[in-house]
Amino acid sequence: MGGTDAKDILGLPKTPLSLTQEKKSRPQKESHRKPDGISREVYALTGGVAPLMPSIDVTHLKRRPPPDEKVAWQWLPVKSSARSDDLQLYHWVRVVNNVPPTGDYSFAKYNKSVDVLKYTDDEYENHLTDPVWSKEETDQLFELCERFDLRFTVIADRFPSSRTVEELKDRYYSVTRALLRARAQSPAELANHPLIKEPYDMTRDRERKRALSMVLSHSRHQEKKDAEILAEAKRITEMRLVARRAAEPDVPANENIGSVSPSNSQLPATAVAPSTLTMADYASTLASLRMLHVYLRTYGLEQMVQAASSAVGLRTIKRVEQTLQDLGVNLKPKVPTKTVCDEHLELRKEILTLLNLQKQLQYKESEGSSHREGTYAAMPDTPKGPGRQSDTPSPAHKRPRKLKASDL
Repeated sequence: MGGTDAKDILGLPKTPLSLTQEKKSRPQKESHRKPDGISREVYALTGGVAPLMPSIDVTHLKRRPPPDEKVAWQWLPVKSSARSDDLQLYHWVRVVNNVPPTGDYSFAKYNKSVDVLKYTDDEYENHLTDPVWSKEETDQLFELCERFDLRFTVIADRFPSSRTVEELKDRYYSVTRALLRARAQSPAELANHPLIKEPYDMTRDRERKRALSMVLSHSRHQEKKDAEILAEAKRITEMRLVARRAAEPDVPANENIGSVSPSNSQLPATAVAPSTLTMADYASTLASLRMLHVYLRTYGLEQMVQAASSAVGLRTIKRVEQTLQDLGVNLKPKVPTKTVCDEHLELRKEILTLLNLQKQLQYKESEGSSHREGTYAAMPDTPKGPGRQSDTPSPAHKRPRKLKASDL
């Protein structure tokens, strides 16, 4: 085969393209110029991608001080508002033209303290009394909380009596909540306060620490064993799902209807009511999936549809999807919000019910036609002349008409 025949098969022009046309057809590569102030190695590693953190302007790095400005670094004392004692500290300071900088220490702004509520004797007697805690212990607790900024591990170490960390937390937060409620003008003022919305639970905190301690104390052998158990459980679940699908074969709707014999007057129970088990499984699966606290829109819809369709056959699933397409409904919603997903699953449920009812109707019609055919076969034929045969076959050999897709 020559080159001309190959071009004819591929539909290419027989005349070769000129060099200028080939050069024009090639896309030009975009040239990225390395910015100033960045080394070649760093730019090759980043590939020109913008940095995650804001960078300093290159002009600022190369800026030189004016000639009349004299810069020096001097060892000077520090004045910080974060310290309440008389301790004098020093550090290196940038001095311009022998004029030291004034003002507060630059790192004093990071000195953040917790505002611990304080109560009076009357408030304690009216709202804060507790049979387990005395006033002296409560005063010591709040003093240590203000001193150590609610670091309850340190507070428990400094506390004079033997109290656990959870007990100290519970006493502090219960007193704070009682003070907030007593000083509030109306309950609406504290509706969004975090201490009121999410109160401290001592039992839950202990359970959390116990579970965390168990997880952290696991050895590598135990972690490997847990992973093997989870993998085995997943494998068993998949095997049960496959066995469940194999145990419930789908009965075709449009095929093998005419092959029902007249003697089979009673249809199987599973064929007469194929929707009983399917609907029950669907409802239980859907209810169990809706109990999840986290709802992932697209992933959740896909999982719920698969779980809802796991009890039916592949042919029924295709018929449901074909019905959705006939109705002009997308197989997956374009805006999969929770409400839309619920309505979509409800529509699939109704379509599945409709298909099962159509199956039952077809079975009943085939059963009625078989009874009618048996009645016609029992009636005597009309006499005909000698040697004359009937042009039409006997009704006993007539097969019922197959239903088409348009009849559905």
